[in-house]
Amino acid sequence: MKICRVEKPLVATNRIPGLEHRHLQVVLDGKSRLVAVDAVGCTPGDWVLCVGSSAAREAAGHKDYPSDLTIVGIIDHWPED
Repeated sequence: MKICRVEKPLVATNRIPGLEHRHLQVVLDGKSRLVAVDAVGCTPGDWVLCVGSSAAREAAGHKDYPSDLTIVGIIDHWPED
């Protein structure tokens, strides 16, 4: 798992089948920007837990789902250092 911060939503109108109704978020992992499937309904500024690899596909809805990073939880309290 990774702890990331949600920066902003990502809008992509042309998507492959199966990805049409999933929200995407730009998340910051340190200084790297990544795109994650939002499985929990987070908002910009939230600290979140993300999973990758096969866990990301399962968390997004199915093992054949095309995701390598999925947000699985919103952290209630995370002190910014």
